[in-house]
Amino acid sequence: MSIFAIPVTDEWGTSYQLTTAGYTVLVIAMIAALLVGCAIFGSKRKFSAKQLTFSAMAIALAMVTSMLKLWDMPMGGSVTLFSMLFIALIGNWYGLGVGLTTGLAYGILQLVIDPYIISFPQMLLDYIFAFGALGLSGIFSKSKNGLIKGYIAAVLGRFVFSTLSGYIFFPTFMPEFFDSAVIYSICYNGAYIGAEAILTLVLICLPPVGKALNHVKSLAD
Repeated sequence: MSIFAIPVTDEWGTSYQLTTAGYTVLVIAMIAALLVGCAIFGSKRKFSAKQLTFSAMAIALAMVTSMLKLWDMPMGGSVTLFSMLFIALIGNWYGLGVGLTTGLAYGILQLVIDPYIISFPQMLLDYIFAFGALGLSGIFSKSKNGLIKGYIAAVLGRFVFSTLSGYIFFPTFMPEFFDSAVIYSICYNGAYIGAEAILTLVLICLPPVGKALNHVKSLAD
């Protein structure tokens, strides 16, 4: 693992810092994921040029808004300015396949920008699976009120993987007044993911916002 990451020890234990080779591989993987996903799930006639463009824009907006934090949690995680919504929109517009691909690429970008790695399985849960799950919004892409249903599915998917990671890899951070690592992980991850989800659902249920999102969806289609 020394080629792609080096161990770093601090007060919290040993984690891994990406090397230049590690960052390079992840960037290539993100680009490849988008291209392969569009080739597999996109329009055969146009090779999904529009889907690729909108997916890239969604990832960029999600990345920017993920840095605009309403508040930070002490051990990682934060309530951001609706960053999860942008990835969920792609699933809602283009279906499950493109949604999962975009979520995967976004997870890789999050890993590049702000990595915290203690093991390969933890990295997969916290970045690849948790952010990739935001593409689950595509399950309801053709349903009535599909964005609301899809967003809830996306958030629940991220919550499940983040909770598993907290329970498996970070039980030592549990305060003494908690008797169960499972309950602690559920409460901890539910606090920031749930708070952002509630704020986002209120936003997208506002008639002007819903009308604007429908207009953008018509352009994306």
